[in-house]
Amino acid sequence: MEKINVAILGSGNIGTDLMLKLERSDVLQLTTVIGIDPQSEGLRLAKEKGYHVIDSGIQAFLEHPEWADFVFDATSAKAHIRHAKLLKQAGKVVFDLTPAAVGPFVVPPVNITEHLEETNINFITCGGQATIPIVHAIGRVQPVAYAEIVATISSKSAGPGTRANIDEFTETTARGLEKIGGAKRGKAIIILNPAEPPILMRNTIYALVEGKKAAAREICDSIEEMVETIRSYVPGYRLRTSPIIEGNKVTVMVEVEGAGDYLPKYAGNLDIMTAAAVKVAEEVAKHRLSKLLAEEGKR
Repeated sequence: MEKINVAILGSGNIGTDLMLKLERSDVLQLTTVIGIDPQSEGLRLAKEKGYHVIDSGIQAFLEHPEWADFVFDATSAKAHIRHAKLLKQAGKVVFDLTPAAVGPFVVPPVNITEHLEETNINFITCGGQATIPIVHAIGRVQPVAYAEIVATISSKSAGPGTRANIDEFTETTARGLEKIGGAKRGKAIIILNPAEPPILMRNTIYALVEGKKAAAREICDSIEEMVETIRSYVPGYRLRTSPIIEGNKVTVMVEVEGAGDYLPKYAGNLDIMTAAAVKVAEEVAKHRLSKLLAEEGKR
């Protein structure tokens, strides 16, 4: 199958983990890694692997636009605001792993098919990727009046970017619970746990469904189906216990263990973001490649 060339903007932990995940893709071909620190581990590894390496930021990449059609932005929300404008002018499709929310929110198993033509896609937050699908799974059985999620991650997996964007995390995740998950009201809380050894990412989802009683069997089946779908691209995603249903209240606890590509396995909060980004980019690539084939077939 023909591949689409892609670049990674940001050579930190997330960008480096993306690099290793992209090596396994059947439709995406990594060509370029862009950073601003010549001494970073990510740029050193990219150079060893033979990719185009840029250590002076996005402007140098824009001088070689032919190197990639898709760009993964793994920098910061503030930086992405500027990057988004420049990359749009350059005609690139952008996959935004920051909380900037320039483009539409996308969660692979919920709404990817609605956004295959977008040129800027946002992945909300790690908490959003882990919990919104569960709220959606409940909502496709019974409308969700209120959803509240508590995402607990290891302090060691929360870098400067995460810590600087705590407010954006809670606000963006709550919006995602409503806009994509389908809850009429949403609330998000994040906890950084300093425990040693580091804990896996854990998420608790509380949902109040409309009506006096939840349809327990149907909701459990829907949740289990969603978990299996997520596991197709995040193998370490799993239920910690069976869903707890009391009256119209549904409680679901999930944990996320990372794949251990570059990030440690306890950093499931970061792994679910990179895995979701690759999954969505692959679906967008397949969509575009199939359109090209169809157009060629008409000639």
